[in-house]
Amino acid sequence: MPVSTWVEVDLDRFAANLGALRALTGGERQILLVAKADAYGHGAVEMAAAAEREGVSLFGVATLHEGLQLRMGGCSRPIVALSPLLASEIDDAIAHGIDPTIADREFAIALSNAAVEAGSPVRVHIEVDTGMGRMGVREEQAEAFIAEVAALPALRLASVYTHFPDADSGDLAFSRDQLARFSALLGRLEARGLRPPLAHAANSAGTVNLPDAGLDGIRVGLVAYGVHPPVDLARPPVRPVMSLRSRLVQVRDLPAGAPVSYARTFVTSRPTRVGVVPVGYGHGYSWLLSGRGQMLFEGRRVPILGRVTMDLTLVDLTDAPPASVGDEVVLFGEQGEATLSVEEVAGWSETLPYEVMCTIGKRVTRLYRRGGRAVRVTTLVGERPEWTAAADDYVRRRDAGALARPA
Repeated sequence: MPVSTWVEVDLDRFAANLGALRALTGGERQILLVAKADAYGHGAVEMAAAAEREGVSLFGVATLHEGLQLRMGGCSRPIVALSPLLASEIDDAIAHGIDPTIADREFAIALSNAAVEAGSPVRVHIEVDTGMGRMGVREEQAEAFIAEVAALPALRLASVYTHFPDADSGDLAFSRDQLARFSALLGRLEARGLRPPLAHAANSAGTVNLPDAGLDGIRVGLVAYGVHPPVDLARPPVRPVMSLRSRLVQVRDLPAGAPVSYARTFVTSRPTRVGVVPVGYGHGYSWLLSGRGQMLFEGRRVPILGRVTMDLTLVDLTDAPPASVGDEVVLFGEQGEATLSVEEVAGWSETLPYEVMCTIGKRVTRLYRRGGRAVRVTTLVGERPEWTAAADDYVRRRDAGALARPA
C-alpha cells in the first residue's frame, strides 16, 4: 500500500445505493446527485463519473468552481449551482454550461443579457422558499418571479424546487405542509403554461420519509453515499460508501505514570502499549475526539488516548492482539465483522456525519474500488499507475485475509 492514511470508496455500494433509491421512488423519477463539498468528501469527479454510469440525470454543486471541476473532469450531464452565483461569475457559468439558480431579478437580467451576447441560451433553476428561510424566492412572490424569468430572452427554465429544513425529524407536519403549498404553486404554474420540465423537493430525508415528495425527481446526497438520515422511516437498503483507514507507524510500550500527548490530559495507570496512527485534525479528524473516540484494530474497538494532534493520534492497544508497524486501523467503517459508524464518530465529535465526511482533507488519499479491485488512487501529488497497482494488491490480499504481518 503506497500510503499510510486513506479514504476507501466502494463504487459497487454506491451503484447499489442508487438502485435502492430508484426502487424506493418507483424508478421513474430523475436523480439529482448532490456532489458539492467534493461529493461529501468522496471525490466529486470520481463520484460523478460513477453516477453517470448509473444513469444519474444531473448534478448539484454549491459553487461555480465545483461545477468547473466536474466539467473539466469529463462530466457531460447538466450541473446545477444550488447556491446563488455572483454577477462576476456569469461569463464562466455560461461558457462551461453551469446552470445557475436564480434568486433575484437583477441577477436574472444580467444573466439574460450575457446569454444573449454570448449567443448561448442558459438553463436556469429557481428555488422557492416554502419554509427553509435560507435562500431563494419567497413563496408568495414565486409565481410572478417565475413568470418574469421565463419571459427573459435566452433563459430556459429547467427546474423549480424547494427544500425541507426538518424532513429528518420525528414530526413531518411542517414538511407535509411545505409540500402541499409547493404542489399548489406548481398547479398554478401549469395553468399558466409555466410549469418547468423538472420540479423537485425531496432531499435525502424527504426521499425516504415523504414518498409524495418525489414529484419529478429526487435530490439526494447523504443517503446516496449510504448514510441514513437521523429519522429514516422507509429504511432503504443503502450501505456506507466511504471508510477512513490508516496504518500504525509506531508501536510503543509506556510504563505506568507516563503522560500521553499535549497538555498531559491522559497519564497511564498501568504499563500501556500505544499505537501511533498518522491521522490528526490536519487530516480533518476532529480534535473533539481527544480522549473519547475509538478506532478499530483487528476487529476490536480501541480507545483514543489523550489529545488528537495535527498529524498523529494515539490509541490504547494494551488489550488488543499483538500489533506491528503497518497494521491497519479503521477510523470509521468495517473491519472483519466489526463496524464503527460515521454516525458514532460524529456523536463523539459533537457534529453531524456530513461534517465528518466533508472535512476529510486533500492530504488524505482516496482509493476507489469496484468489483473487489482498487481501480484508482488519487493523492495530493496526483496519480501513478504503480500506486494503484500496489493498492489493488493490498486490498485484494487484505480482503482475502492474506496480508503478511510485518516482521
